[in-house]
Amino acid sequence: MDVIRWLLESDPGVRWQVMRDLQGAPDDEVAAERARVAVEGFGARLLDLQTDDGYWGGEAYGIDGDRRSVMWTLQSLRRLGVDPDAAAVRTAIDRVRAGVRFSEADGGRPFFDGEVEACVNGGVLAASVYFGVLGDGADAMVAELLDGQLDDGGWNCEPIEESVRSSFDSTLCVLEGLLAYEQVVGEAAAPAVREARLRGEEYLLERNLFRRRSTGGIVLERYENFIFPPYWVYDVLRALDHFRAAGIADGTPPDPRIGPAVDLLLSHRRDDGRWSAGEPWNGEVFFRLDAPAGEPSPFNTLRALRVLDWAGRA
Repeated sequence: MDVIRWLLESDPGVRWQVMRDLQGAPDDEVAAERARVAVEGFGARLLDLQTDDGYWGGEAYGIDGDRRSVMWTLQSLRRLGVDPDAAAVRTAIDRVRAGVRFSEADGGRPFFDGEVEACVNGGVLAASVYFGVLGDGADAMVAELLDGQLDDGGWNCEPIEESVRSSFDSTLCVLEGLLAYEQVVGEAAAPAVREARLRGEEYLLERNLFRRRSTGGIVLERYENFIFPPYWVYDVLRALDHFRAAGIADGTPPDPRIGPAVDLLLSHRRDDGRWSAGEPWNGEVFFRLDAPAGEPSPFNTLRALRVLDWAGRA
């Protein structure tokens, strides 16, 4: 089948990224398609669900895995690529800044000042950068993340008193935030930020993005379950998409150590050239963004194709 044509029949959040990443369309055409994310499809539906006090679902993060919250809605909007300068988006972000705080158990801070766990702050930092909310809160989050990097190069949301070993999940959340921060702040970013990101990436590269160093086996079977949106959950496709973004930002070729992860990604390609949706992660949602599990996934197919193109394996 014509996979690109199929992708272009999907949500605007898929279409504009296909045009940019797979077709090399002119910038003005990409921008015009991207502008649709805030006014139709999944992006517009999510924006419409915000209440006047700035919250989605009445929660900053969400209790017992509930994804109907500020944290996960902003992450979904970011991954859809909503234009951060769109009028509806600016209204939504102003509401969050004015009214949303984490619970006292999570630090009680204003939302864009972050929380107490590394994996949460990695996501909040990425959202802060994307939606143009940088300031003392972001600086404090970066300082906390650098201070919390473990000796093996990664991060763990568990306090150091409970674990000195890094988590793939926490590490990737932090890496996404640090990369976003570097890309916006540029040369003004402290060299320590880049050094921390590269050390964290090395932690994953040493393990081919999914293997145990001790046995070479897969760390967790769920790393092969490609889901969208990924929330805080690690999987190989999400990791490869990060390394693609980092490689483009750094102007560096793919590290050969991603090869086994690319092979694993290819092993999940369907006979029709698409990738299936994974089993969704736990938690209530407003509505499903991806296809049902096992059916062709536009978001997974988009991300897989751009990773393969970058890695020279298309």
